[in-house]
Amino acid sequence: METVVIKKIGLSELEKLQKIGKQTFSETFAAINSEENMKQYLTEKFSLEKLTDELTNSNSEFYFALLDEKVVGYLKVNFAAAQTELKDKNALEIERIYVLKEHKGNKIGQLLYEKALQVAQKSSLKYIWLGVWEENHGALHFYKKNGFIAFDKHIFRLGDDEQTDLLMKLTLK
Repeated sequence: METVVIKKIGLSELEKLQKIGKQTFSETFAAINSEENMKQYLTEKFSLEKLTDELTNSNSEFYFALLDEKVVGYLKVNFAAAQTELKDKNALEIERIYVLKEHKGNKIGQLLYEKALQVAQKSSLKYIWLGVWEENHGALHFYKKNGFIAFDKHIFRLGDDEQTDLLMKLTLK
């Protein structure tokens, strides 16, 4: 397999981020959610304005997974006040790890996760946390395999549908 490159991105990749974000979210969740809820979520969460705010937030970082210079996945991590919930300065939140369906099973998600781990360790943080939908069995297996344990739950809204996310954490040494 060719080498996958993990690269930090900025505003110049805004449109590529919007494209990979919408595509991977749709591939992951469209089959099990209503079309209206998916459309509303994609429009709101992946608007150019919202992504610009996220990309310019100094407490968030985005990384692309590139294969032959083509974006095949991405990672979003949050520090401190940019975190969606805990807002703990001693923690890193993995908000998103997504890989194109055609590239799943090629360890690209693992490489993105390892990048998040490096970022957390470099910043001397105490733990990494994330939220994952309780019905996303593939993601749950992935995070458990990497040592994460569930510690709480929260509600994730997709349009008018309330879904339960498990909050998981990994204590760093």
